[in-house]
Amino acid sequence: MLLGWSLGLWAQSSSPSAPAPSNSQPSNSAAPPAKSQPNPNLAPPRSDSVNVDSLDNGPGESSSKDTQIDLSPPPDDAKGHPHSDVLKDEGSSGDVGEVHPWDPHRAAKDIEVGDFYFRRKNYRGAEDRYREALFYKDNDAIATYRLAICLEKMDRPDEAIAEFESYLQILPHGPQAGDARKAIDRLKGQSASVKPAK
Repeated sequence: MLLGWSLGLWAQSSSPSAPAPSNSQPSNSAAPPAKSQPNPNLAPPRSDSVNVDSLDNGPGESSSKDTQIDLSPPPDDAKGHPHSDVLKDEGSSGDVGEVHPWDPHRAAKDIEVGDFYFRRKNYRGAEDRYREALFYKDNDAIATYRLAICLEKMDRPDEAIAEFESYLQILPHGPQAGDARKAIDRLKGQSASVKPAK
Protein backbone atom coordinates (compact mmCIF):
# COMPACT_ATOMS: atom_id res chain seq x y z
CA MET A 1 0.00 0.00 0.00
CA LEU A 2 2.79 2.40 0.87
CA LEU A 3 4.49 1.57 -2.40
CA GLY A 4 1.35 2.34 -4.33
CA TRP A 5 0.91 5.69 -2.58
CA SER A 6 4.54 6.75 -3.24
CA LEU A 7 4.24 5.71 -6.91
CA GLY A 8 1.12 7.85 -7.16
CA LEU A 9 2.98 10.87 -5.77
CA TRP A 10 5.84 10.24 -8.15
CA ALA A 11 3.47 10.09 -11.07
CA GLN A 12 1.87 13.39 -10.07
CA SER A 13 5.19 15.18 -9.67
CA SER A 14 6.64 13.85 -12.91
CA SER A 15 3.52 14.73 -14.89
CA PRO A 16 3.84 18.19 -16.47
CA SER A 17 0.10 18.86 -16.47
CA ALA A 18 -0.61 17.84 -12.88
CA PRO A 19 -0.09 20.53 -10.26
CA ALA A 20 2.14 19.69 -7.31
CA PRO A 21 0.34 19.11 -4.04
CA SER A 22 0.72 21.98 -1.63
CA ASN A 23 0.49 21.96 2.14
CA SER A 24 0.96 25.71 2.45
CA GLN A 25 -1.53 28.54 2.18
CA PRO A 26 -3.39 28.97 -1.09
CA SER A 27 -1.39 30.97 -3.57
CA ASN A 28 -2.43 34.42 -4.65
CA SER A 29 -3.14 34.44 -8.35
CA ALA A 30 -2.08 38.10 -8.63
CA ALA A 31 1.48 37.40 -7.41
CA PRO A 32 4.16 37.56 -10.11
CA PRO A 33 5.95 34.33 -10.94
CA ALA A 34 9.26 33.78 -9.16
CA LYS A 35 12.32 34.65 -11.22
CA SER A 36 14.88 31.95 -11.59
CA GLN A 37 18.31 33.03 -10.47
CA PRO A 38 21.38 31.68 -12.18
CA ASN A 39 23.48 29.38 -10.02
CA PRO A 40 26.68 31.15 -8.99
CA ASN A 41 29.95 29.39 -9.64
CA LEU A 42 31.16 28.53 -6.15
CA ALA A 43 34.14 26.50 -7.26
CA PRO A 44 37.59 27.92 -6.43
CA PRO A 45 39.61 29.23 -9.35
CA ARG A 46 41.78 26.66 -11.01
CA SER A 47 45.42 27.37 -11.67
CA ASP A 48 45.29 25.77 -15.10
CA SER A 49 42.61 28.24 -16.20
CA VAL A 50 44.69 31.39 -15.53
CA ASN A 51 45.40 33.52 -18.57
CA VAL A 52 49.17 33.91 -18.49
CA ASP A 53 49.09 36.84 -20.93
CA SER A 54 47.07 38.95 -18.49
CA LEU A 55 49.72 38.67 -15.76
CA ASP A 56 52.26 41.42 -15.21
CA ASN A 57 55.70 40.45 -16.49
CA GLY A 58 57.52 42.99 -14.28
CA PRO A 59 59.71 41.91 -11.38
CA GLY A 60 57.79 41.05 -8.25
CA GLU A 61 58.83 41.70 -4.66
CA SER A 62 60.97 38.96 -3.26
CA SER A 63 60.17 37.28 0.03
CA SER A 64 63.76 36.27 0.58
CA LYS A 65 66.22 37.68 3.12
CA ASP A 66 67.88 39.67 0.32
CA THR A 67 65.04 42.18 0.22
CA GLN A 68 66.18 45.31 2.03
CA ILE A 69 63.62 47.29 4.01
CA ASP A 70 64.38 50.79 5.21
CA LEU A 71 63.72 50.84 8.96
CA SER A 72 65.02 54.34 9.60
CA PRO A 73 62.52 56.82 11.09
CA PRO A 74 61.12 59.63 8.96
CA PRO A 75 63.09 62.90 8.98
CA ASP A 76 60.57 64.75 11.21
CA ASP A 77 60.17 61.88 13.71
CA ALA A 78 62.15 63.54 16.51
CA LYS A 79 60.00 66.67 16.27
CA GLY A 80 56.71 64.79 15.92
CA HIS A 81 57.47 62.24 18.66
CA PRO A 82 59.89 63.84 21.13
CA HIS A 83 59.46 61.16 23.81
CA SER A 84 59.75 58.12 21.58
CA ASP A 85 63.04 56.99 23.11
CA VAL A 86 61.54 56.13 26.52
CA LEU A 87 62.28 52.44 26.11
CA LYS A 88 66.01 53.02 25.78
CA ASP A 89 68.23 52.61 28.82
CA GLU A 90 69.35 55.91 30.28
CA GLY A 91 72.80 54.57 31.11
CA SER A 92 73.67 53.65 27.54
CA SER A 93 76.22 55.73 25.69
CA GLY A 94 76.44 56.31 21.99
CA ASP A 95 73.79 56.42 19.31
CA VAL A 96 72.29 53.00 19.92
CA GLY A 97 70.48 52.43 23.19
CA GLU A 98 69.62 49.10 24.70
CA VAL A 99 65.92 48.33 24.61
CA HIS A 100 64.48 47.40 27.98
CA PRO A 101 63.50 43.69 27.88
CA TRP A 102 59.85 42.82 28.31
CA ASP A 103 59.12 39.21 29.16
CA PRO A 104 56.08 38.79 31.44
CA HIS A 105 56.29 34.99 31.30
CA ARG A 106 59.85 35.02 32.58
CA ALA A 107 58.85 37.56 35.25
CA ALA A 108 56.06 35.26 36.43
CA LYS A 109 58.52 32.37 36.63
CA ASP A 110 60.95 34.53 38.62
CA ILE A 111 58.17 35.40 41.09
CA GLU A 112 57.36 31.71 41.44
CA VAL A 113 61.00 30.86 42.18
CA GLY A 114 61.24 33.86 44.53
CA ASP A 115 58.26 32.51 46.46
CA PHE A 116 60.02 29.15 46.68
CA TYR A 117 63.08 30.79 48.23
CA PHE A 118 60.92 32.97 50.52
CA ARG A 119 59.08 29.95 51.96
CA ARG A 120 62.46 28.44 52.82
CA LYS A 121 63.55 31.71 54.46
CA ASN A 122 66.25 32.28 51.83
CA TYR A 123 65.44 36.00 51.65
CA ARG A 124 68.55 36.93 49.66
CA GLY A 125 67.64 34.44 46.90
CA ALA A 126 64.03 35.62 46.96
CA GLU A 127 65.12 39.25 46.69
CA ASP A 128 67.25 38.47 43.63
CA ARG A 129 64.37 36.71 41.91
CA TYR A 130 61.87 39.46 42.68
CA ARG A 131 64.29 42.08 41.35
CA GLU A 132 64.82 40.00 38.21
CA ALA A 133 61.05 39.78 37.77
CA LEU A 134 60.88 43.57 37.95
CA PHE A 135 63.65 43.76 35.36
CA TYR A 136 61.59 41.74 32.87
CA LYS A 137 58.25 43.30 33.82
CA ASP A 138 58.66 46.65 35.50
CA ASN A 139 55.82 47.86 37.72
CA ASP A 140 54.68 44.33 38.48
CA ALA A 141 52.56 44.73 41.60
CA ILE A 142 53.09 41.21 42.95
CA ALA A 143 56.87 41.30 42.58
CA THR A 144 57.04 44.79 44.09
CA TYR A 145 54.95 43.85 47.13
CA ARG A 146 56.81 40.62 47.77
CA LEU A 147 60.15 42.36 47.36
CA ALA A 148 59.06 44.87 50.01
CA ILE A 149 58.15 42.07 52.43
CA CYS A 150 61.46 40.38 51.71
CA LEU A 151 63.40 43.59 52.40
CA GLU A 152 61.47 44.04 55.64
CA LYS A 153 62.43 40.51 56.72
CA MET A 154 66.10 41.34 55.99
CA ASP A 155 65.93 44.44 58.25
CA ARG A 156 66.29 46.97 55.44
CA PRO A 157 63.38 49.27 56.35
CA ASP A 158 64.19 52.22 54.09
CA GLU A 159 64.28 50.02 50.97
CA ALA A 160 61.15 48.18 52.13
CA ILE A 161 59.28 51.46 52.59
CA ALA A 162 60.27 52.55 49.07
CA GLU A 163 58.96 49.24 47.62
CA PHE A 164 55.71 49.41 49.60
CA GLU A 165 55.20 52.95 48.31
CA SER A 166 55.92 51.74 44.77
CA TYR A 167 53.26 49.08 45.21
CA LEU A 168 50.76 51.74 46.31
CA GLN A 169 51.59 53.78 43.22
CA ILE A 170 50.94 50.76 40.99
CA LEU A 171 47.76 49.58 42.76
CA PRO A 172 46.51 52.23 45.22
CA HIS A 173 43.37 50.17 45.92
CA GLY A 174 44.93 46.75 45.32
CA PRO A 175 44.37 43.66 47.44
CA GLN A 176 47.44 44.32 49.62
CA ALA A 177 47.08 48.14 49.74
CA GLY A 178 45.89 48.14 53.35
CA ASP A 179 48.72 45.84 54.45
CA ALA A 180 51.23 48.01 52.56
CA ARG A 181 50.02 51.17 54.34
CA LYS A 182 50.22 49.45 57.72
CA ALA A 183 53.74 48.21 56.92
CA ILE A 184 54.85 51.72 55.91
CA ASP A 185 53.51 53.17 59.16
CA ARG A 186 55.13 50.38 61.19
CA LEU A 187 58.50 50.72 59.40
CA LYS A 188 58.50 54.51 59.68
CA GLY A 189 57.79 54.19 63.39
CA GLN A 190 60.64 51.72 63.80
CA SER A 191 63.11 53.83 61.85
CA ALA A 192 62.15 56.97 63.84
CA SER A 193 62.76 55.16 67.13
CA VAL A 194 66.12 53.75 65.93
CA LYS A 195 67.56 57.07 64.68
CA PRO A 196 69.27 59.00 67.47
CA ALA A 197 67.95 62.48 68.19
CA LYS A 198 70.37 65.33 67.45
